[in-house]
Amino acid sequence: MPRTRSVTDPEPGSARRTDPRPGVARRTVLAAGVAASASIGTGYALRPTDSQAAPAPAVPPQRRPAVPAARPAAPLAPYTRGTTVASVATAPAGPAYRRLGSGPGWKRVVRDELAGGKTGRAGRRTTLAAFVQLTDLHVTDAQHPLRLEFLRTALPHAWRPHEALTVHGAIALVERVNALRAGPVTGSPLRFVVTTGDNTDNNARNELEWYLTVLSGGRVTPNSGDPRHYEGALGSGLNLYWQPDSTARDAYKQRGFPHLPGFLAAATREVRSPGLRLPWYSTVGNHDSILTGCFGHGDSYLTEFATGARKLFTVTPAEARKLQQAINDGSDPKGLGLRDLLKAHARDLRPVTPDERRAFYTPEEHVRAHLDPAHTGPGPVGHGYTAANLAEGTQYYTFRVSDHVLGISLDTTDAYGTFSGSVGEAQMRWLERTLTAHRDEYVLVFSHYTSRSMPPAQKDPARPDERRYSGADLLALLGRHRNVVAWINGHEHRNRITAHTGGAHPFWEVSTASHIEFPQLARVIELTDNRDGTLSLHTTLIESAAPHRTDHADLGQTGLAALYRELSFNANDGSLKLLGDPGDRNTELLLPKG
Repeated sequence: MPRTRSVTDPEPGSARRTDPRPGVARRTVLAAGVAASASIGTGYALRPTDSQAAPAPAVPPQRRPAVPAARPAAPLAPYTRGTTVASVATAPAGPAYRRLGSGPGWKRVVRDELAGGKTGRAGRRTTLAAFVQLTDLHVTDAQHPLRLEFLRTALPHAWRPHEALTVHGAIALVERVNALRAGPVTGSPLRFVVTTGDNTDNNARNELEWYLTVLSGGRVTPNSGDPRHYEGALGSGLNLYWQPDSTARDAYKQRGFPHLPGFLAAATREVRSPGLRLPWYSTVGNHDSILTGCFGHGDSYLTEFATGARKLFTVTPAEARKLQQAINDGSDPKGLGLRDLLKAHARDLRPVTPDERRAFYTPEEHVRAHLDPAHTGPGPVGHGYTAANLAEGTQYYTFRVSDHVLGISLDTTDAYGTFSGSVGEAQMRWLERTLTAHRDEYVLVFSHYTSRSMPPAQKDPARPDERRYSGADLLALLGRHRNVVAWINGHEHRNRITAHTGGAHPFWEVSTASHIEFPQLARVIELTDNRDGTLSLHTTLIESAAPHRTDHADLGQTGLAALYRELSFNANDGSLKLLGDPGDRNTELLLPKG
């Protein structure tokens, strides 16, 4: 198991990114009054119901008492070790399979589109929040009968040769978070971890169990079906897929992928996760809500197929393109095209071992699993979800970030069955009330979908009278509230940070790359009051604790976690587009406070 330690290093020089646009109006100072603080309390998750969203006492802006920002006792010195400021996984140029090594880190970029930076702020600032964001872990049962790997017949990157190692990679990421000594910029203690969805991949119960165990701690056997025989694409014998245990020259070995005898046995062997040492909160994504992240629940054939004894590995390129198009445009929300494709290939289905653990889980089961005491770990119970979520049938909630900062976790998934996101009318009204009730506090909003991945939505047949809202609608709502500091999300598997100025009050949208596609990152976020009329969001990307350089003879837990990263790099031919620009990675994001 990797052992990583963070040590104090001097901060390297920072680059600066400027925006030629005129400065936006500065927001009013936010300071919670004593009475408001007493009524709100600290350290608990608030029930997502009308009764818990009562407005806080109104205080005229000019009379709001100034309350000192929460300052942790004796913060540690800033540091860079263990972060991408110090070093990142990189590879030399080349046309074929490339091995990774350690390269120079990414400098911190100051972004001042929303407010200008004033000299000396590093010596004045106080910390309001420090935490870690994980997103798009995609813990995967790679042998699940409803994997769509056959799309690779037309779309080379539709299948991931490394997806049998998602558990190993997630554990290594937990190890990295545990090794962080404090916030890299402020040295303040990290208070919690929050996931922003797609924690699982197939919406399968066994994946949900694996994910919860990885984050809370315990032993996981990332295997399903026949425990003695691997029944997924990696062991299919088909040239279309990488066959690590075989000497056959499959399509991937022709690109330089290694022959690794014993890989499949090692990948499905029991592993142990130490679990996060910090409290953690969970946000729902489309892969946690609907079949394969694309199709709504309800078709009995697909429901039975998920736990059944047959699996499809190949289709024609035309069939693959047709199904992918239906996923992209949302024209087949119930997956009827997938059902018909499976039926049309009845003679091509291969036998696999049935496994009830692969059954799809419902939103209620998702919440109930988080509330299971076996998965409490460092807390809190339910990881944000409460009994109220079960009673109300919701998956959104609020939680306490710090004394003067509120966190809001949204459910942006579309249960109707599309790859895109949206927000229902009831949740939008709840969000408006919650932001108003906490107008004297800073607010961080968390969701899976980004503003760009929430187009105008279809109505949910289960709630035909409820309007669904788009990303543009959500941006407009957030922009009406001066207490919103940032909207933090994932889904796109790409680093992207956007300054939003379209509303009355500006804020940042921070989108973080996934942990299944290279570069396999997570993000440390620190919010500071610069005590000069501005706030700063400091974002620092981190990799897992697995070493950059792999040893192909090491098929232990750490060696497989390192291989997970290397395979993901080569799966997309070494593409670096998901890194984003320098200003989307390690940053200081300035915004006006008052």
